[in-house]
Amino acid sequence: MIDIVIRNEIKDDHREVEELTREAFWNLHSPGCDEHYLVHILHEHEDYIPELDLVAELDGKIIGNVIYSKAKLIDEQENEKQILTFGPLSVLPEYQRQGIGKALLIQSFQKAVEMGYDTIVIFGNPGNYVSRGFISSKKVNVCLGGDIFPMAMMVKELKKSALDGRKWFYYESPAYEFSAEAAEEYDKLFAPKKKEHRASQEEFYMYSHARIID
Repeated sequence: MIDIVIRNEIKDDHREVEELTREAFWNLHSPGCDEHYLVHILHEHEDYIPELDLVAELDGKIIGNVIYSKAKLIDEQENEKQILTFGPLSVLPEYQRQGIGKALLIQSFQKAVEMGYDTIVIFGNPGNYVSRGFISSKKVNVCLGGDIFPMAMMVKELKKSALDGRKWFYYESPAYEFSAEAAEEYDKLFAPKKKEHRASQEEFYMYSHARIID
């Protein structure tokens, strides 16, 4: 892996991080992207966790970022458990597949444990995260309302047996609920980029709509 410095993001980094997020996700999941708008929202949201907002820096340039927010699990008796989610996890395209995302995750996992968290739930391409210790949410009985177990929903227990097998329903931060129109309007504040259709968008559609059924 290249020699990077990992540190907490500061307010002066916000625009640069939004720019790199836009570059990392542009045309990946859909023509254009809205992940940079999500980062913008998270920076100002009450569920944002600044201690777990990390950047990877190379020669003074930010080339990667992971940003965390609060989430929760609620069981069938209405007991609530505070947990984490992260995303976007962004690395500039020219530095991808060089271990930068892995390094950001490893350091953020260590910090999360120090802060007392024991569980992370995310949505993503399983191929990118199973090697980091994430497993299907079905295996630990974590689902969405209606007993839905999305293929893209994964869980990492930062502490062994943090989840005890009871059914948990996952609730992410309201920060993730925004309109496509708002994201489109925000994108106008950035340099124009061409929107294109790519094969990765079809892959994203398939794994983001798939469910696990016994």
